[in-house]
Parts: sequence; C-alpha cells; structure tokens
Amino acid sequence: MLDVAAIGRSEHGHVRIGIYSSIASGFLAELLRRYVDQYPNIQIDLIDDNPAEHVSRIRQLRLEAAFVTGEREWPDCERMSLWWERVFVVLPEDHRLAGRDEVEWRQLAREKFIVNEAPPGQEVHDYLVQRLAAFGYHPEIQVQHVGRENLLPLVALNRGLTVVSEAMTAARFPGILYRPIAGEVLPFCALWSARNDNPALLQLIELGRSMAKSSVPPPPSSIEASAELSQSRGQLQ
Repeated sequence: MLDVAAIGRSEHGHVRIGIYSSIASGFLAELLRRYVDQYPNIQIDLIDDNPAEHVSRIRQLRLEAAFVTGEREWPDCERMSLWWERVFVVLPEDHRLAGRDEVEWRQLAREKFIVNEAPPGQEVHDYLVQRLAAFGYHPEIQVQHVGRENLLPLVALNRGLTVVSEAMTAARFPGILYRPIAGEVLPFCALWSARNDNPALLQLIELGRSMAKSSVPPPPSSIEASAELSQSRGQLQ
C-alpha cells in the first residue's frame, strides 16, 4: 500500500531505478520526463540490468523500483502493470521482407539472428527459440560481444536479424529497418518493495499509476499473444 501522506513530505531526495527497456521513446521515457519536470531536485540513478538482479536489489532496498517486462509475480515485491509495447524485427534495408508493413513469425523461421552478450541478450535468445519452435525450427542465434548500441549496426552488415521492443525503434541507424511482428506485444510493469518508504519512490509510483490510467489499451488481437508471452521466460528489452 502506498503511504499517500509520505508523497508530499519532500521534494528533495534520491531514487534508484532499474530499467530493462529502452528509454529512447515510449511510456518509460515520458514517465521519467514528467518525473524530472515535477521533481527537479530529486536525484535519479538509472541501472540497466536483468529482472532477477533488479529484484534482488529491491529486496535489499538497494533499488527503489524497476521497470521490467512480463506479468510475473515476484515474491517480496509489489507489482503494477503500466504499459505495453509491440515487438519489432530489425532488418537490413535490402532484406527480402523490407517491403512489408508487418512480418509474421513463419517468415522469420529460417533466418539467422544475433543477440548481445549483456542483458537482455539471453532473454532475447530464449524468446526467439520459444516463438520459432512453434514452426518446427531451432533458430541459428549468434552471440555478439558488443553493447546494445552496436548490435543494430551489425544487422546492417548482414550479420543477422534481431528483435526489439517498440521503444527502441526511436533509435535510428543507417542501413536498418524496423518491422512489427504480427500479434506480438510485451506487457511492462513496475516492481518495488512495500518496505521502502522513500517519498521519491512513492512519487514515482503514483505518477506511473496516473499515466497508466490514460494509456491506450493493447489491440484485442494482441492480448492473447501478450498473455502467452508473459508465461514464458523470453522477455525483451
């Protein structure tokens, strides 16, 4: 439960936020922008890591909140669903599917993919295996020892395809295109500890709750895919 009275105690403070999604655009980017605008004197530290590490820090009160994919319930953590994003495949601009407005999984079944070593590379790997197994294929996936910002330029060099969530598509690189995968959406949620009474955290959660109330719901055709995906381990950045 939120301590509503605590929200107004201070406009100064420090909040540590775990992220597992791009802040190039989308709900999370807008949430952080509004938070900074409303509470300019609060220091924000962003930590990019996988959900399990975020949850461990939340339980130890070393992290105020984390924004992660999926609808899983984590023990000792409060959870609030906030937004959803479509899933996109990243293609070289001369790829055979480049002329399509939307791509289906069956069209990607024989493609080679690349993921990065750091999070969320393993989760993207597992996600691809899970989705393409339905077509009887085990995809060829190569791990690249580069950061997220250098993975997409490798797609332009025809090293393989990859997949990203919708917020990442705001990042533009020469030689690549983003195409949505039909019916694929990712739910995102906030996690935090009920034992953490940091007013800066409570302000962040309340702002996220307010924004979520006015968010557009996912397309009906995507709800089933979203629910299925949240049950699997494969969840994206």
